[in-house]
Parts: sequence; C-alpha cells; structure tokens
Amino acid sequence: MLFTDRTDAGRRLAEELRHLEGEKPVVLGLPRGGVPVAFQVARALGAPLDVIVVRKLGVPYHRELGFGAIGEGGVRVISDDIVRLSRVRREELTAVEHAEEAELVRQARRFRDDRPRLALEGRTAIVVDDGIATGATAAAACEVVRAQGAARVVLAVPVAPPDAVAWLRTKADEVVCLSTPRMFSAVGEWYQDFSQTPDEEVVDLLAQATASAGRPEVTLEVGVEVDAGGVRLAGDLTLPQSAGAVVMFAHGSGSSRHSPRNRSVAAALNRAGLGTLLFDLLTPAEEADRANVFDIETLAGRLADTTRWLRGHEPVESLPIGYFGASTGAAAALAAAASVNAGGGTDIGAVVSRGGRPDLAGPRLADVRAPTLLIVGGHDTLVLELNRKAQEELRCENRLEVVPGATHLFEEPGALDAVAGLARDWFTRHLVAQAG
Repeated sequence: MLFTDRTDAGRRLAEELRHLEGEKPVVLGLPRGGVPVAFQVARALGAPLDVIVVRKLGVPYHRELGFGAIGEGGVRVISDDIVRLSRVRREELTAVEHAEEAELVRQARRFRDDRPRLALEGRTAIVVDDGIATGATAAAACEVVRAQGAARVVLAVPVAPPDAVAWLRTKADEVVCLSTPRMFSAVGEWYQDFSQTPDEEVVDLLAQATASAGRPEVTLEVGVEVDAGGVRLAGDLTLPQSAGAVVMFAHGSGSSRHSPRNRSVAAALNRAGLGTLLFDLLTPAEEADRANVFDIETLAGRLADTTRWLRGHEPVESLPIGYFGASTGAAAALAAAASVNAGGGTDIGAVVSRGGRPDLAGPRLADVRAPTLLIVGGHDTLVLELNRKAQEELRCENRLEVVPGATHLFEEPGALDAVAGLARDWFTRHLVAQAG
C-alpha cells in the first residue's frame, strides 16, 4: 500500500479507527512526522489532539540499545535487565537521563507552546506515528502513556514491518496498522511524499486542533436543482469543510440519488474529506420508460451538463471533479468523462465504476483519459468478463479490482465497505493529491 503523503495516510488510518469513536479517545502524535497523521485521525474522530513527547534512554556506548524511556510528568520507565547486562556505571546512565530530560522539556515547550498536557487518566489513548521501523520509540511511547494513567493504549500507524507489529502487540492493548509489507527497509519508501515535517508545522497543527476542540467539523448539506440541458434534476450536495475535491454519482438502472449503496459509499468519501453530489439523471416521468435507463448518450449528456453546472457554483467551482458510476451509470460516467475532457476546460480527474457496464460506453471507452478504477464482485461473473474486455479498450491509466465473494449488488458482509475503501483511495490519489 502506497500513501500519497501523511495527510492521506491519516485519513485512511482514521477510517480503521472509527470503532473507537464511542470511547471518546485522546489522540497523541509522535513528533514530528506522526503529528500530521494524528491530526487527521483526531479530526475524523472528533477527539482532542496532543503530542506524546518521549525520549529513549540509550546505553552510552550503544545508543540504539535503549535501557528505558522518559516522558512528561516525571514518567520514567527503566529496564533493569538491560541496565544490569550493559555493565555501565550508574553515573553514566544518570548523565544520559539528565541530557534527555532537558531535550524532552525543550521539545514539549516548543511544540505545545506552554499549553498544559492533556490528562490521560482513565482515557483511551491512541498513539499515532507515520510509520515504524524498529518500533523502539513507539514501544516507549506506549509505556509512557500507560504510566501517565491511560486506561487503554492503542497504537496506530500506516505502515510497519510484520515482526515489529507482532512485538508491539505486547506493548499496546491494540495495534492498528494498515500495511505490513514483508519487503521493508524504510518508512519513507511507502510514501510518495515523505518530506521532513518542520517544527512549525507541528506547532500549527496542534494550535489548529486546540482552537477547534469541541467544535464539530462543519459540513454543507443542501438539496439542489440542476439544470441539465433544460431538464430540472434533483440532487443532494454534501461538502465537508476544507473539501479537497467533489465526486459526482451516476446511479444505475432502477436506482436514484436515494440509493442506500451509493449513499454508503458517499458517506465514506465525506469522512475522507471529499465532497459528493448525488442526483437523479432522469425525471420521475422518464424513469417510467425502461428504455431511458439504457440511453447512455442521454445520461452521459446530462452528467456532462451537470458538471458544467457544478463548475458555475461556489464553493465547488474550483475543486477537482471525479465520477462514481454504478451499473449503467458507469457507462454514462465513462462516456461523459470522454466528452468533457475532449472539450477542454473542465477536466474529470478520475472515474470509479462499481459493478459497472463499461461496455455500454461503446467506442467512447478509447477516448477516456481520466484514471479509471473498475470494481467488480468476484461472483458477478458476467459483468466481470465484460469489465475485463472493456479494460483492454481503455487507453488511460486503469485498474480492475475484484472483491472476493461479492455479487452484483455487493450485499455480502464487508463487500460495500471494500468498494468504499477502494473508491476513497482512488479519488484521494488522483484528485486531492494532484490538486495539492
């Protein structure tokens, strides 16, 4: 699994930590790189954010070998076994401890700007870093957090080697890790952008979190009426605060903007900071004629018209746009992407098809330039074959993802969640990352 940057990693990690929302956790980022990841987690969970400043105590002649760790509030965790086996004089160990204590105080003051440390007594503490190599610092952080009174300690990271994760499960009550590649050499190789996080960014993120503490993120949710070639179409626009892009949904035959499956996917995209527009491509009267739901040219034209309509309305007029199409709506999305991009001006940055019929887009497939993700259920054999053939005709970046055990409507347990995760990652990578 490759992450665009720490913001992307944080958003993905937050989705895997949703089960902790009810515990009203405290999120603690390990400085420096862990704080941007933790910021996204805290924001998604509506939890307070703080840094966990930890200093590992290294044996003087072998600093990588830690004989303990210290944290704020006078917390001191010492391994008597390592102290005994190191055969280092007590005064040498004391000198190391004093030096690290001075650095700990300096870092805490720098990052927190004299704000008090968040109390952890009796709370669930989520310790977050941008990745783990050896796990020594993360293990020390977990011990320090527990010593500070946390009732439950959860360690959350985007990526780590399998052996480190196995060891860290003995240090935390729960470990959440998105990716555990066996061929692991460094955390940075799993990020497209792993540039250094400056102190100023850490300070700014903590200040933002403090300022917004207790205030839920504002989300714009409005009903809209779209003018698509003279036809009025009803829609629902949802726009999270600081949305990085907006995804337009094209529903399939027999469905509408009220589709529970599309709304489930849209909710996952909203939680990841993506805006969504669900709207009806046909009027109620038009839906009564079954032939209309297979009129791909009309559906694609209305999707293109709605895209132009969206471009003329604040606050979404400058945001990158993607299409999510289901069943016959996927054909409309691909055809519209081809025509909109061919016309210049308004570009469609990405397309996702769920159980789609891309074959119905016909010769338009070869004109699609937007990166396209085709998602099909493993047991939807006919549609799967149609998608494989359509993939051969695509001339853009594309990928076919098969959800094992899923049928056409993805009604199996976990199947729709898999669709939502794949769509979120595709749109985040191709819309938000490129816009940044």
